[in-house]
Amino acid sequence: MTAGPPVIALSGVGRTHPGHPPVVALRPCDLTVRRGEYLAVTGPSGSGKSTLLHLLGLLDTPTTGRYELDGIDTGGLRDRDRSTLRGRRIGFVFQSFHLLAHRTAAENVALAQVYHRTPPRARRAAALEALHLVGLGHRTDALPGTMSGGERQRVAIARALVNRPSLLLCDEPTGNLDSANAEAVLERFDALHAQGYTLVVITHDPAVAARAARRVTIRDGVLAEGGAGTDAAALVDTAPDAAAGTGTAVS
Repeated sequence: MTAGPPVIALSGVGRTHPGHPPVVALRPCDLTVRRGEYLAVTGPSGSGKSTLLHLLGLLDTPTTGRYELDGIDTGGLRDRDRSTLRGRRIGFVFQSFHLLAHRTAAENVALAQVYHRTPPRARRAAALEALHLVGLGHRTDALPGTMSGGERQRVAIARALVNRPSLLLCDEPTGNLDSANAEAVLERFDALHAQGYTLVVITHDPAVAARAARRVTIRDGVLAEGGAGTDAAALVDTAPDAAAGTGTAVS
């Protein structure tokens, strides 16, 4: 890991949806993810994983606390500045691949650079480099319909990497894959981690979480260190009292 500010620094960050009564989606928490870390976030459906994903990805704003991305305080940013920061610093990989069926692998990856004002001539070169990085240098001109699910997900990973983001944020990245293709994607994540990329993978699958070097769990909106193999009862017992509104610190 290199010196410098953490990629992710949450301080007392929480999210409450207004209503009667208000719905607490994520209780105030602290989380630090340093450059080069590989973190898995686990938890059952409705636990707060999606809320955390949206906050980390600058797709939503916290109602309490402070979020710094690469040392930049995101709290006071205008929508346009948030979008710019998100596009430059975060690469997203989703459960669904979101590839354009009529575009080749290289073209799908190159499209991610349009909003970065990358010169057209440079886009293909960068796309080819990203596809080589995920082991698809031989499939650059293939259409998504001719690819396996694992290959399509690797194209999506290349698209997330092409702008050299600080953070690769993955939401159930193996959810639509069979076991063989899921293993190929996880091996690619292992390789990216070894090359120094910062990965946060949100998953409900203990086998996926086990590949990460570090794990945190969300239950009932409470973030706690630990993951697969951690005693669920212990996590609940050590969670802050809901009425107290105190948070958890994970670093």
